[in-house]
This record gives sequence, C-alpha cells and structure tokens, in this order.
Amino acid sequence: MSGVDCSRCDSPLEAGDLRCAVCGDVPEQLVPQVTSEGLEQTVLRCGQCGAATRYDARSESVRCSFCSGELKPEELTDPVEQTEAYLPFTVDRDGARAALRSWLGNLGFFRPSDLKSAARIEDLRPLWWAGWVFDAHARVSWTADSNAGAGRSNWAPHSGQTDLVFDDVLISASRGLSDKEAYTLSSSYSLTTATPELEAPPDDATLEAFDVQRSQARARITDGIRRAAASRLQEGHIPGSRFRNIHVRALLTGLDTRRMAFPAWVMAYRYEHKLFRVVISGQDAQVLMGKAPISWAKIMMIVAGVIVVGLVLGLVAVLFS
Repeated sequence: MSGVDCSRCDSPLEAGDLRCAVCGDVPEQLVPQVTSEGLEQTVLRCGQCGAATRYDARSESVRCSFCSGELKPEELTDPVEQTEAYLPFTVDRDGARAALRSWLGNLGFFRPSDLKSAARIEDLRPLWWAGWVFDAHARVSWTADSNAGAGRSNWAPHSGQTDLVFDDVLISASRGLSDKEAYTLSSSYSLTTATPELEAPPDDATLEAFDVQRSQARARITDGIRRAAASRLQEGHIPGSRFRNIHVRALLTGLDTRRMAFPAWVMAYRYEHKLFRVVISGQDAQVLMGKAPISWAKIMMIVAGVIVVGLVLGLVAVLFS
C-alpha cells in the first residue's frame, strides 16, 4: 500500500491508483506518476470484441488482431494505466506455424482425418495482451469439508484462518482473449525476461492497451487471490487428503501490482470454408489453445457401432434365455 489517503473521502490508495476506488477523485499526490500519454491518448477500439490497442500512426491495420473486427479510433481523457514491462517473443512465425500443424495432427480420433493437411492458415498476427502480475499478503478465512476426523462418515467440517503470501500471480486484463485462453497461456511465460522497453518486436505486432483502471480491476485481482488461496489451502492448511466445499474469504494486508504485456500469436485457419481461431504463446509454442472441427461422420460411425453391438447382445440374450 502507498500510505496515501484520498483527499476527498480519506480512503486508502495504492501507489499505482489513478483514481480513488470509492469516490473517483484523482489523487494529487499520485498525479506525477501519470505521464501525459496516460492522461490523454488515442486507442483503436474493436467494435466486435471490445479490445483496445495502442494507436500507431505507422500502422496500416484496420482490423483487430484478436478477432479481425473493425477498429475505430477512440479518445481517452480519463487517466489510463500504462504498461510497465514487456515480455519478448521467443517464438517466431515459422515456430508458430509448426506448432499449429503439430496440434492439428494430434487432436484425436474424432477430428477429420485430413485436418492437418487440408487446413489453411488464413491469418497470423503477433500481439501483446495486457495483464496484471501481483504480489500480495492476505489473511485468509476458510471453511471446507475433508476426510480428516470423519469417523464413519465420508466428510467432516473444518474451518480456520491463515496468513498467505502470493508471488507473481498473473491476472488477465485483456478484452481480446477469453479468461480461459489467458489462463492457459499464463503458465508459459518467464517473468524474468521482462524489460521496460519493447525490444525487436515482430513486424505488424500490436500492443493491447490497459483501458481498465486498477481500482476497477481490484475485484478481479481479489477473485484471483481467492482462487489461488483455495488451491494453496489444500497443500497442508486444511487437514486431510480429500476436500470439498472449500469457501474462502481474503483480507488483503499488502498488494503490489505490475502492468505487463504478454506475447502471443493469434492465428486463423480455414477448414472446409469455416474459420477457427488458435492462440499460441509467444514464449512457448507448445502452449496453445484453440478450436477445431469435429468429424460427425466418425461420431455417427461409433454410435451406429454401439447400437449394432447392443442389438447383437440383446438378440443373443433372447436366444439363450
């Protein structure tokens, strides 16, 4: 915490808050930390997914890197958080393409047999998506059922309080990636590679802007702490070896957040006239998430086979009954 209180309502402020979370006032003590770029800037807003990307007069792109929606310029006059660190790309275009081909060829039986060979890459865009990385101290109160002390029953109730420390927890601030996509990619990044400046970005790379203030985002960070706490509590804090009905309340006693940009490749491929999207980590091509077609012919074949087997077994049962 910053040790600074809002001059209007006396609510405590964090060092990086650009407005008071309670009354919306801009704290005078913290204004010097906000650059002129942060006070007023132009971003390109996607009319389809809502993502905002940094405006660059040199860019000729009129389509969103996340979903290919139309981009329109938007003036922001409220204080907006600025990216503090950037993770570099370590996966190049060829590596991203190879990862997609490998993924398409290993999706299992229920995908089209020619998916790997017939799929055509329509678009491949490098971008940095926005996220918060936080360190926190929290007093966690919890209730849960576990097998400890259950006696003849399967479960017994337990509760308690404990102090937990969280380091380098990543929470998505992206509007272009789904929470599930961001969560999948988050395990692939090496935070130690972050630099304060963009270094040798790929051609046509775009940078997602932070268009949500941290005071507004604190609810998402608190939710992230609760999820992380629920996982940590099962590592020795809750007695027993099996758990259910874990409920957590967290009181923050310290919070430090960093605004970071995370590299990714967003790819669109076409199979039989339909487009599918895949997102690949910009630092580990083995970490990716996307959609792929299903072979309904194979599914119907399996269903028909099950029906035939069922009929045969039923007939055998009737004949020998």
